[in-house]
Amino acid sequence: MYKSLEQALLDLEKAGMLKRIHAEVDPHLEMAEIARENFRQGGPALLFEHVKGSKFRAACNIFGSNERFNFLFRDGFEQTRAAVNFKANPVNFFKNAIKHPKSLFKAASAGLCSLPMRSGSIKDFEECSLSDLPQLVSWPLDGGAFITLPQVATRPSENASIMQTNVGMYRIQISGNDYIPNEECGLHYQIKRDIARHHQKAIEEGRPLKVSIFIGGPPSHTFAAVMPMPENLSELLFAGMLGNRRFRYFEHNGYLVSSDADFCILGELEPGLKPEGPFGDHIGYYSGKHDFPCMRIHKVLCKKNAIFPFTVVGRPPQEDTLFGKYIHKITEPMVPASLPGVYGIHAVDDAGVHPLCLALGSEAFRPYASAEDREPMELLKTANALLGFNQASLTKYLLIAAKEDAPGLDVNDIPAFFKHVLERVHFDRDLHFQTATTIDTLDYTGTSLNHGSKVVIAAAGAKCRELRDNPSDQESLSLPQGFTRAIIVMPGVLLIEGPTFEKQANFADLKASLACWEFHENYPWVSIIDEGAISNNVLSDFLWLTFTRSDPAQDIYGIKESVYNKHWKCEAPLIIDARIKPQHQKQLTIPAEITTKAKQILNDAGVL
Repeated sequence: MYKSLEQALLDLEKAGMLKRIHAEVDPHLEMAEIARENFRQGGPALLFEHVKGSKFRAACNIFGSNERFNFLFRDGFEQTRAAVNFKANPVNFFKNAIKHPKSLFKAASAGLCSLPMRSGSIKDFEECSLSDLPQLVSWPLDGGAFITLPQVATRPSENASIMQTNVGMYRIQISGNDYIPNEECGLHYQIKRDIARHHQKAIEEGRPLKVSIFIGGPPSHTFAAVMPMPENLSELLFAGMLGNRRFRYFEHNGYLVSSDADFCILGELEPGLKPEGPFGDHIGYYSGKHDFPCMRIHKVLCKKNAIFPFTVVGRPPQEDTLFGKYIHKITEPMVPASLPGVYGIHAVDDAGVHPLCLALGSEAFRPYASAEDREPMELLKTANALLGFNQASLTKYLLIAAKEDAPGLDVNDIPAFFKHVLERVHFDRDLHFQTATTIDTLDYTGTSLNHGSKVVIAAAGAKCRELRDNPSDQESLSLPQGFTRAIIVMPGVLLIEGPTFEKQANFADLKASLACWEFHENYPWVSIIDEGAISNNVLSDFLWLTFTRSDPAQDIYGIKESVYNKHWKCEAPLIIDARIKPQHQKQLTIPAEITTKAKQILNDAGVL
């Protein structure tokens, strides 16, 4: 549908979904805070006409609402879903196609328009340098300027076909640290990514890995870069399906170039590493400075009137929340096809996505068992499959329930799901830890970078306790010195404010107080948080604080803890230490004067 980013932005403007900012904006902190404030207030997409220090325009919040997502992909979304439905279950698809023949046409259309197409040449571009791009610095402690909506394309070998191209989105640091200006940039790819396989193969073969970084182009290209495609299935196909227009490309000196991109950065990854970061990340904290691959720049290309799209991440929700929502909409039919026995997955955005996953499975190993006799068995098999599947393998806390106990249970209804699990979980049987394993690169709760633990909390069978959420219950809880107050989040879940981690809270006294509390079985989940960490949204705070500030193996406690046959168990309540620890990264904050300036610019432009 759209041939360029500018065409899409003009379409948004015509529909009243985009505003132009004519005032000069500073890409150092100011532009990012404008984007955040605009998103917080439900504002439109923004086009910055004058970016300080750059001749290029910039755009943000393009994908920042359901309305804009539906509008931009109105010609390709349904046919893409039809194609996914066909892939997930061909038999059911054709049965439905008899009743709804349009679905068959949509799936066929998706296939026809998805194959990449050779088109264009180097003459369509001009040359520029990294320093010509808007030097976007989103947070005060960021290590330099970053590209935040890149499409990073690699292939497993230099003679690989276009259909073997992998396109991912990894942040690109274009200034700061030890990078040689305009000659090098940092490429922060995380573990379990296809680019890692390509890089490893190149190292083994003793050659540099050719990398193409595209910025801009039709919106479907950007969305394709975040789409979790199966291994060896190119995101270029998905870009064609969703955009209702084939991905156009050409080759230049062995590099892949997107003919429709606004910018193309071409270069090579060598085996050597350089420090990258810090960077204010999507879970609400900085990720630190670490050694990551360094890309040697070969050429930077731009269109004549190129537009630099960017996004800003931070504590959820942000614009990337919408990406997650629409990825789920498209891939939902593939879940049972890819993971038999899984009927729903929800990687919780408020908890930082990877730290918490809610899943619905089946418990049919013993179909003859009554509800009273049913226990997690098949659920554990399913949990292991989930923890080995694609990006779900980065999950830190996995809560999984049996659909047989509540056919209408929805993984997206967080309070209802927690209530269901907490009513049924047996803490002497249903907690299963992986105590030394890989975790998300952006998660600093573990023992070192990429190293930490996981826990599966499985629930199946009849209720074993009743939950309460009566505010008067707190009055009978006697907290030991240093612990200030208890807050009910939802039925069965309690937050307790405690002293800072450095003050070495006396957990023995706390456990003794909870064990003596008459309602300790009715509140089986207790999270210990730092004093003053709660805002007006208690549920969102519970999810963010609990799961981004705790490592299961280090921070889970309970009443009458013990180990039997290498299995850790306890009695209710489960206690999670979700206070800030010395190894954690700093929480993201912005100077008040920057926020004030951002609001003023938005007001002056008539946006808010």
